[in-house]
Amino acid sequence: MNPATAPARAAAVVALATIAAYAAAPDTVFQYDDFRVVVIDRDVHSWAAWWASMPGMRPLTKASYVANWLVSPAPAGFALAGVAMHVAATLLVLALARRWLPAFAPALARPGFAVLACALLFALHPAQTEAVVYIAGRSTVLASLATLAGLYAWERSRERATAAWRTAALLLFVASLCAREAAWQMPFAIVLVEVARGERLRDALRGTLPFWLIGFALAAMLIAVPAYRRLLETSLAIRPPLDNLIAQVDAVVYLVTHPLLTLRLNFDPDLAARDAIDAAWLAKAAALAALVGVGIAQLRARPWLGFAILWFVLALAPTHGPLARYELANDRQLYLALVGPALVAGVWLASWRRRMAANTALVALSLMLAVATFVRVTDYASEERLWEATVRAGPDNARAWNNLGQAHEAAGDRDRAREAYRRSLAIDPGQLKARGNLDALGP
Repeated sequence: MNPATAPARAAAVVALATIAAYAAAPDTVFQYDDFRVVVIDRDVHSWAAWWASMPGMRPLTKASYVANWLVSPAPAGFALAGVAMHVAATLLVLALARRWLPAFAPALARPGFAVLACALLFALHPAQTEAVVYIAGRSTVLASLATLAGLYAWERSRERATAAWRTAALLLFVASLCAREAAWQMPFAIVLVEVARGERLRDALRGTLPFWLIGFALAAMLIAVPAYRRLLETSLAIRPPLDNLIAQVDAVVYLVTHPLLTLRLNFDPDLAARDAIDAAWLAKAAALAALVGVGIAQLRARPWLGFAILWFVLALAPTHGPLARYELANDRQLYLALVGPALVAGVWLASWRRRMAANTALVALSLMLAVATFVRVTDYASEERLWEATVRAGPDNARAWNNLGQAHEAAGDRDRAREAYRRSLAIDPGQLKARGNLDALGP
């Protein structure tokens, strides 16, 4: 392959593979919170209404909804926009890995192969589907796209030392926070990249000073917006920060052991905050602490490994820190974090001595993930299918059974709706929504 055309060919392979894996996206429908944040929210039905709602929550994400709605209020357009954002994010991962790996793993025999593998695994992992085709989860993919674009702009500013690229990076940092208030990772990510390159921490912090100043200024501005203050108050009311940190140990381990490593996806994980610390929690906490320790220790010895581990932790930190959310974990929280594991897998495959075996393994792994992604996307083709998949993944989830009952009822299947409501109440007699739905359904 001509070295001059290799990046373009790799980009084409990655883009086409991603599009193929998400080929069923146009057949998806509005799901769950999609109705609340898009269908019935008039603020995203016109630019005038959007402007009148400002200052408000996630202005960039809502602006993307407005653009979609004005083109067509049908769900297919929203899903296709999500796929387009995912393709763009994947191409940015490809471009960033191409710049990072020569510095992080200079002795690697096949850096181009590692870069391609990293991008493919990021693109095709089925855990990404929730961020891509669940419209209410768009803030995750949009904020991640802005973050990755900002990091790319930073890389270009290093190469050309121009103010334009540095300014673009700063503006994209602002954009990421306008897409999702928790997307504050970019300054930390830049510091991590520079330290992995061999720069001293103090120098990396000094070089990113404008990002920190903008970050603090934006944080102050967000607190001044009533909607964000209410969000903070709600978070603190759900559970205290220390209790949430304890609960998030279970949540992060769940994300690693279920959607990430074993592809056990669940739209509504039935995770509950624990009442007490026990031996199992201590073992999980020790494992996570050891992982962070390995990341820090390897940042100089094996920069690619240290970077990948710390990136994973950094990407999860905003949603798995002291501020509580209603759900302890969702598959979509892995979206940006997946860059780390994908990078490790890419370097590992590229280190195989038998190139044909490595090539075959990458093709097989990519096909397996692509098929799993395609099948998962088809779960979003109806509300019934998604909630049926959810109760299969968590058969003791009373809330999921109630939601399945509502989906059956909306589809006109009263008998199956009644059965689902009863199953919900059998699991949790205190499930008031299921009780109300069953009573309203009648005999």
